[in-house]
Formats: sequence, C-alpha cells, structure tokens
Amino acid sequence: MISTVEPTAPSSPAAPAAKPFTANEAAKLASNLLRGAIADDLKDTSTGAISDNSSLLTKFHGLYLQDDRDQRIALKRAGKEKAFSFMLRVRLPGGRCTPQQWQVLDSLADRFGIQSLRLTTRQTFQFHGVLKGNLKPLIKGLNSVLLDSIAACGDVNRNVMAPPNPERSPVQQQVYEQAKAWSEYVLPKTRAYHEIWLDEEKVAGGEPEVEPFYGATYLPRKFKTGFAVPPSNDIDLFSQDLGFIAIVENDRLVGYNVAIGGGQGMSHGNVETYSRLADVVGFITPDQVNAIGIAVLTTQRDHGDRTNRKHARLKYTIDDRGLDWFKAEIERRSGVTLAPARPYHFTTVQDPFGWHACDDGTWFYGLHILSGRIKDAPGWEMKKALREIAGFHTGDFRLTPSQNLTISGVTPEARARIEEVLARYNLAAENARSGIRLNALSCVALPSCGLALAESERALPDLLARFETILEEAGLRDDAISLRITGCPNGCARPYLAEIGFVGKAPGKYAIYLGAKYEGTRLNRLFAASLTIDDALAQLTPIIKRYALEREAGERFGDWCDRVILPKDATFHSVGTKV
Repeated sequence: MISTVEPTAPSSPAAPAAKPFTANEAAKLASNLLRGAIADDLKDTSTGAISDNSSLLTKFHGLYLQDDRDQRIALKRAGKEKAFSFMLRVRLPGGRCTPQQWQVLDSLADRFGIQSLRLTTRQTFQFHGVLKGNLKPLIKGLNSVLLDSIAACGDVNRNVMAPPNPERSPVQQQVYEQAKAWSEYVLPKTRAYHEIWLDEEKVAGGEPEVEPFYGATYLPRKFKTGFAVPPSNDIDLFSQDLGFIAIVENDRLVGYNVAIGGGQGMSHGNVETYSRLADVVGFITPDQVNAIGIAVLTTQRDHGDRTNRKHARLKYTIDDRGLDWFKAEIERRSGVTLAPARPYHFTTVQDPFGWHACDDGTWFYGLHILSGRIKDAPGWEMKKALREIAGFHTGDFRLTPSQNLTISGVTPEARARIEEVLARYNLAAENARSGIRLNALSCVALPSCGLALAESERALPDLLARFETILEEAGLRDDAISLRITGCPNGCARPYLAEIGFVGKAPGKYAIYLGAKYEGTRLNRLFAASLTIDDALAQLTPIIKRYALEREAGERFGDWCDRVILPKDATFHSVGTKV
C-alpha cells in the first residue's frame, strides 16, 4: 500500500516558515473521513442550508449547496433566508444508463427537483432545486437502481469519461469497461455516504477505516480522468488531469498513450492561473492502466499545493516540478516504464447524430439536446418522449460529453417504434440544426450557480440564433464551428477549447476567446477582455464574413482565426508545446 502524506505543521520553531494550509484541508482532516456534522445539519429544520463545513464535505457526496439568485434581492428586502436548494450530480462512468434507471431518474426529477434532468459536460446527470429534506429520499431513489453520487464532486477522482457508444466495436466496449473499472477502483472507501444517506449502521469494533489512495485529506483539488478512442476526441481528452488515448492496431486495443496535466479553470486578471492542455508522456499496455493511474493520483496527492486552492490542480504541480520529474515519479511509484508514445490522430469532437449501425447488429440514435436540458415545454415535450421510449427500449441510454444523448442497443425491430416516437414529438428536427448549434456547449450559470458572473445556459438560445443569421448570410450554415459559453472562468463547459469562447466576466459582459483547434488539440486565445453580447457579435460578424471569403480549402474557423486574426506574440498552448 502506498503511504499517505498528511498536512502537518513545521517540525520545529527553527524550521523555515511554511505557508498555512487552506481551511479546506483542516476541514477534511477533521471530518472523520467525510462525515463531519452532515447528519446533524440535515436534521436542522430551521434553515434550508447547512453549515460551511458540511457544505464543503457534501461535495464529496456529489452535492452542492446553492440558492436561487433571481430571488436574492427580494428575499433580503423581506428579511427572509435565501432560497436554498441543492444540486446533486450522479456518478455515471462512461455515461451509461439503463431504461429502468432512466425511468427512475425521470420520476425523481419530478418529485424532488425542478421537473427537468440536465446532462452535463462530464457525461452524467444533474438534479437542480433539491430541497434539504428531499436529499435522502432522492439518494435512496438512486440507490434503488444501483446509482449513486459518490465522488461526483469534491477533491477526488470525479466521473470518468469514455466514448459514449461502446457497442460500435469490441475495442470501444473494452475501453468503456476499463474506464468503468478505473472509476470503481479509485472510489473513496469511507462508508460515510452509506451511513448518512442510506442509513447504514456503523460496524463497531472492526478494523480502523482507511483511505488507501486518498488518505484523510484526500486530494488538493478535483481530479478528472477520461478515455478516448481516436479519431474522435469527444471527451476533450487534453482537458483532463489524466487521459488515456486508445491505440488500436488491426482492430485490436494494444494499449494507451498517457496524457497528464490538463485543466480548464483559471481566474480573470490572475496570470498565475491558466488553462492548460495535457502532455502526452508515453505508452502503456491495457493491464497497466490502474498502476499508472494510481501513481499519477498519489503523486498529485503528495505534492500538489495545499496552501492555495487556485494553484492546487495537477497542471500546476507539473509546471512547478517539471514534466520530466513528474514522469520519473510516476514510473517509480508504478513500477512501469513508459514506452514512447505511439501515433494517433484526432479529427472531430462532434457527436454522431441520427441513426448509426454497430458491429453487434444493433443501431443507435444520436439526439442533439441544447445545453443538455431535458424538460417539457409547450410544443416541445422532450422529457415525455424519452420517458415513453424508456418504457419499451431494451438497450441503453448513453450520455455524451457534449451534453447530448444516444439511444443505444436498438434492435432492427425496435427501430421503427423509436422512430415513430421521435417523429410524433418532433425530436428528430433538433438534429437538422446548424453546424454551430450542434457544436455548442454551456454551463448552468445563473440563477443557481454561486460562482456565475454572467448568464450562460439562459443566454445560449438567443446567442445561437443571432450567430445562425450571420452564418447563413455568409454561406456557413452547415459548417461545424465549436462555440462554448460559461458564466465564469472556471471552465465547466471547456470554453478555452472552443473556436469561439464566451467566458462570463460581469453581468452582461464576457471575455471572448478565438482560435482553438476544432478537434481539441490547441487552446484558444483572448480576443477581447470584456464585451457585451451585442458588441461581441458586432466585432465577430466581419471576421466570419472574411473567413467565408478568405479561408483555404478545408481550413477550420479556429485555424483561420489563429493564422489571420490573433496576434502572433500571444501565448497559447497546444499539444506538444509549453505555456
């Protein structure tokens, strides 16, 4: 077992002064392996909130305390408490969901949420608007169909991403199974979740509870893992802390190229924070995934910055220590010598929409869902339609990293029945949208996210409609152009990998980024520090028109912007280069 280094004070008064650890570290250490006072806070009916310490710890259980920011001013004037509620994120490795699970999730959203499901950019579900008293019933409902929210948030390995349609080939299935196995392998071992939410009795007199991989203070910050099968980079592999690129030879998975140190989050005006793409450090065989993965995770555990959470991600540890040092350390810990990386090639990030045949004789249907929001609205009953399909579908539902859905494992006999439901509810029309709409992502932002500086999900429909008018006039309606919008710079919708990125700066204001490589192998660069959407569109309209007229054959919008529009001395990071 690998030993765990816990935060400690300097050994003597004569030792050099060390920076103090963050309050988060003390709270984790004192939490009794993520229990803290959560159970007591849940019993307090005088408030819809929980204590600050409990709010920190519930993230490890997949929960965030939030409030409806649209109501803040009115409630404050009335002398009332904020409209508190919780967001719950499901752990769903590789995005696989059975029809039975879908039906239960749909019902739980109606009973305990805001009557909608949301598909996230980490390939799972989020429930919003869950009141404190409904948390335990919701989690017990998830448990009834073998789902949970353990480690969906917090300073741990979070939901593991993988190609969303493994039935397409035996290799895809093998990669999915390996991603799922890694997710299970690095789950926190504490029974706190089961005791607090599922009323599991503590076992008295047994062996002391330990976290063999995480220790009592877990990781310095969140840790994200993804598996990709070229030529599709649908998981945005280079945004992951730890990425595995499947190498396929003669239709056989021979191993993975390992990539480390990706991360999207940064802070406006703080040059010490930045988005970074992962570096490819070598090749391993499939049986070495867990050994290398644990070596990367524990090296970050022991050497990541616990004194400054803005500097605590793996990307900073690698840049501080050096890539060569980090590579040597993971080889030492794992006992695996990384072989030279093997050739691979990514060509797209877009999900496959419509009907596609699989090697096993089944079909899958890819359905575009704007911002991943599944709800019923007048004339648009997506939630009802998918609930109907779940009632007879015998395959799976697969969530994609781009907030879309595939109805998978469809037999030839069932295909006509699914087509009839899609047509009756007019869902197929969503796949006939513009290229920019099919490649757009957004985070939730306002009104529920406490970090949001500007609108995102609520702003996206109008933003896309206005872009579509511009692109139609330029003859670019069907061109695949990636656009992503977030309400803050933390990067939940991976905006720094978009050809056009809108990053919330203040109410109604966005930093605009241009020039990422469409297939996710180059970051974009800052184009304008703070613009309204109106001003951004005014400045981007002539650029789009120039692109339509001046681009070289096959040249993507991001590549053209990088070559023609952006300053040549601007700092950027692509695979194979350093910031």
